[in-house]
Amino acid sequence: MGLKNILKPTKKKLIFFVGFLFIGMIFLFSGGKEVRTVKISPVPADSVQVKKHLVALTQTPQFRNHKNIDQLDTVADYIHQTFMTYADSTAFQEYTVNGQVYKNVICSFGTGNSKRIIIGAHYDVCGDQQGADDNATGVTALLELARVLQNQKLKYRVDLVAYTLEEPPYFRTENMGSYVHAKYLKDNNINVYGMASVEMIGYFKDEKGSQDFPIGALSWIYGDKGDFITLVKKFSGAGPFVGNFIDHFKDSNQIKAETFPAPKFVGGVDYSDHLNYWKFNFPALMITDTSFFRNKNYHKSTDTLETLDIKRMTKVIDAIFLSIIHLK
Repeated sequence: MGLKNILKPTKKKLIFFVGFLFIGMIFLFSGGKEVRTVKISPVPADSVQVKKHLVALTQTPQFRNHKNIDQLDTVADYIHQTFMTYADSTAFQEYTVNGQVYKNVICSFGTGNSKRIIIGAHYDVCGDQQGADDNATGVTALLELARVLQNQKLKYRVDLVAYTLEEPPYFRTENMGSYVHAKYLKDNNINVYGMASVEMIGYFKDEKGSQDFPIGALSWIYGDKGDFITLVKKFSGAGPFVGNFIDHFKDSNQIKAETFPAPKFVGGVDYSDHLNYWKFNFPALMITDTSFFRNKNYHKSTDTLETLDIKRMTKVIDAIFLSIIHLK
């Protein structure tokens, strides 16, 4: 996820956002809570496999940042080999930045379907650190999704995409792997139903005061415990895919989940690869544990495997899988 850069809203935007909060609170507190049944996944995510992938991604001789090309290539090969075990097709999408070749890794399921969905996560890190939550968790989700998607009957083609160069110094540039991929889809008129960015899904806290927000009043709606996954979408015009995906994610009842329909001026809402799909007018959302608003290890050497909640992370993967196979 890119650099923290919280924006101070103008007076007009603040008034608008207060209205947004008011509407949200009415929605939250009106009526009783619906009792939901936990959906059973036909192929549950495996916490043993999840930990195996997390170890492979984080316990490396060098840090997987933009300077360590050999390490990035080794990680890309690991992702590629895992994808090849399960997918209908697997490929590298290579491109050059400052004379160096970088690679997205792509695998596909349900290739007989014309319309597709993209599930993406970046495998590079910011600086010299493991990047366990940011974003080994997202890439691990892709790897485990590849296993559970094998032999599933799908209504859409599903492309799992592991991106390079999401982090600084390339964040918000055309050198981001997700920009390269989204532009390819647009340039080739590929029929995309929507995209979901899996960005940090492994850090949870149940203590009061463990959850921060870009605007403090949001705690009135979402609480102050870091015990949920957030589904971030555009405030308006998100598109049918986004609503459909969110409905199924929540209906799976695998893990506590909150929807955040965010105005663009709120800091953090576009700090991942979905921003490039928004640029090319593809419907997209972000699945996240809220990053630095909860995880204070963000972009630090303390973002390690030991800080993750693998059990809850595995349930997030189940929810993504159930959303994919039940999409309308």
